[in-house]
Amino acid sequence: MSEKKSKAAEMHQVELMIGQILRIGVIVSATVIVLGIILMLIQGNGGYPNGIQPTGFKEILTGVLALRPFAVIMLGLFLLILTPTLRVAVSIYAFAVENDHLYVWITTAVLIILVIASVIGYFGG
Repeated sequence: MSEKKSKAAEMHQVELMIGQILRIGVIVSATVIVLGIILMLIQGNGGYPNGIQPTGFKEILTGVLALRPFAVIMLGLFLLILTPTLRVAVSIYAFAVENDHLYVWITTAVLIILVIASVIGYFGG
């Protein structure tokens, strides 16, 4: 009986952690986006010529380091997209704790699909 209680307590902790991940991810990404908008208002432009924007991770990070507003906004959007993907990854652990092997495999498949879709989107496939 105590094993069930400890498992239930651990699952409760995992659920709280998942909630925290989602909350923190949204707050951080919204904060970064707002900072980008504020930079854009201060600088009066997006930091790039018309029709040009950073699309790769390296370009975004370089732009963020140079305080280019559009790059900061893109970083915020990337973090926003990353948040639910991280939630799926944590869910794999949660299902493993429950010894729910079917859902571990299903959630792993979902994570793989998300990663593949992100890679395809990144490379423009």
